[in-house]
Amino acid sequence: MTQIEIIKALSDNYIYILHNPINKQTAVIDPGEAHPVIDLLEKKGWKLSHIFNTHHHEDHIGGNQKLIDKYNCKLIAPKYDQNRIHNCDHYVLDGDEIDIIGNKGQVFYTPGHTIGHICYYIESLKILFSGDTLFRLGCGRIFEGTFEQMKDSLDKILNLPDDTLVYCGHEYTMSNANFCKSLVYNNDEELDASILEIRNLRDEEKPTIPFFLGQEKKLNPFLRYNDINFKIANNIQKLNSVETFKYFRKLKDNY
Repeated sequence: MTQIEIIKALSDNYIYILHNPINKQTAVIDPGEAHPVIDLLEKKGWKLSHIFNTHHHEDHIGGNQKLIDKYNCKLIAPKYDQNRIHNCDHYVLDGDEIDIIGNKGQVFYTPGHTIGHICYYIESLKILFSGDTLFRLGCGRIFEGTFEQMKDSLDKILNLPDDTLVYCGHEYTMSNANFCKSLVYNNDEELDASILEIRNLRDEEKPTIPFFLGQEKKLNPFLRYNDINFKIANNIQKLNSVETFKYFRKLKDNY
């Protein structure tokens, strides 16, 4: 059974450690800094074998080199970021099947936040590492891609099963929840129950991650661009799916 450890890093980043007790392999997802990863590995007695990056931003790759130098581990990163993520052993593309410490993983190309962003999906574990594409009740800002690209990227995630557990790159959930409350919801009770759970977790200084994709499909405004009842509630029923996504993303950018 693969073990997953959540590490808080920088101001609001999450780094994920995966450990397979059978083959003794250990991977890290998006090490924005090295020292908290090293601290956990030393505490657990694990040796890092792989690094997986979702995109090139420094808060997701900042610890790469120190970890490579210390553990001689392999680095896997998006092919689209080959000029921005260096010393990589294996660049991956959309649809590639890869081994993630003994689990079959699949690469999804999800441009929008950056032009080269990817997500890692492990079907057997029902987990998705979404980087900065999808957050709980939110999504990444559009820095390099287009609104249409980001919407299409989220379409890929929407096609995954409802019981998929999503591990994202940041603890933005409370801020995202406040934005959601500024919108008109046609399922207020579900949203309020989710926000109460989120508040309780944050009051206890616990992560709001991971989260079930099925709940996001019902509550995350950035995944409801085809939800006609939600669009009617917000008086944007004439907008198509891309226009609807752009409308909510621009609202959030200025919130």
